[in-house]
Amino acid sequence: MNIPLQFALVLLFSVGMCWPALAQEEGPKGAIRRYFDNVLGDSGDPSAPKFINYPTLAFSPETNWEVGVSSLYVYSANRNVDNRLSELKAFTFYTLENQYGLWLDHALYTDENKWFFYGRARYQRFPLFFYGVGRDSPAEVQSVIDGEYMLFRERALRETLPSLYVGLELDFQRLSRVQYARTHSDPGQGVPSIGAEGSRNLGVGIGVLYDNIHNAMNPREGLYSEWAFLSYGSGTGSDFDFTSYISDSRVYLPVKENTVFAAQLYGQFTRGQAPFNMLSLMGGESLMRGYYLGRYRDKNLIAGQVEYRILPFSFSKRIGASVFMAAGQVYGEDRSFQWQQFLPTGGAGLRILIFPDKDIYTRIDVAFTSEGSGVYFHIGEAF
Repeated sequence: MNIPLQFALVLLFSVGMCWPALAQEEGPKGAIRRYFDNVLGDSGDPSAPKFINYPTLAFSPETNWEVGVSSLYVYSANRNVDNRLSELKAFTFYTLENQYGLWLDHALYTDENKWFFYGRARYQRFPLFFYGVGRDSPAEVQSVIDGEYMLFRERALRETLPSLYVGLELDFQRLSRVQYARTHSDPGQGVPSIGAEGSRNLGVGIGVLYDNIHNAMNPREGLYSEWAFLSYGSGTGSDFDFTSYISDSRVYLPVKENTVFAAQLYGQFTRGQAPFNMLSLMGGESLMRGYYLGRYRDKNLIAGQVEYRILPFSFSKRIGASVFMAAGQVYGEDRSFQWQQFLPTGGAGLRILIFPDKDIYTRIDVAFTSEGSGVYFHIGEAF
């Protein structure tokens, strides 16, 4: 991903979208200033919603050039700042290899934080790198899997005690129209043993969440702990029978003014026969940064990370930074958990305050692993 080019296009596209309406009134300099004041400046009304949309541009060997548009909308229910901050995100993309996708994410609180709706939806035709199953999977890609992927995950949770939420969870995932571009020299290798031709699975279950964090996009103090149980089987129309248990706990401690120590411990455990695309996946832009999401996969995953954030520096109103470290491992029936098998990763990042009213930063992170590095550009903290 070309981060400097992407960031420049964000600014240029945004200015271009509002230019015709503003230029006639104020001239070029006034139009630019007014736009950045409206989008990135302090509005003087902390209760006012905020909205931004911007283009993205990326390149990778499996996709060629990728162009897309991202949007973010944040608000407090009834414009009451005592309510927790809600967010809606959208991202759509298209590549020169005729690959495309639409992502929708949301974390919504009702008035007085009584209900919490948290979920995501994905529809995409996009290549998937398959390295194999288990922590001993080779560094070389075993096959590139192309297909149509659909995901819908939703949690509807009700506050039962202060900051304690209980409710139902739903997870639907479908992988169809699967095609393989095998890269392994042996034609018999590189094909998943379970779910190789795709599958459709629907899981229903129960979720319990303790959450006393006011701003999930930039937590400065508090505790988040989610526990979920999901059952997939023929009774729900699933192609495979398995259960998934998820534990995700995070703590945020203010160290001194404008600094935060954050820690996360995550576990995902599977029982039964799950298809390869629904195993526990290690990597991605949030946990175990630096590894491709799915570089390692197996029935079980345990991972943790710590991060020290300065938001912002004492000499700046908008610029901050972070350093982070993480470790994780996957394991299954043939590969038991072992303390010495944790894989490390770490890195640092830059933070730029874009919504002062909402205390929301853009992050640019660089992470390093024994196999390479990764660069990530997102609005909001990784966890």
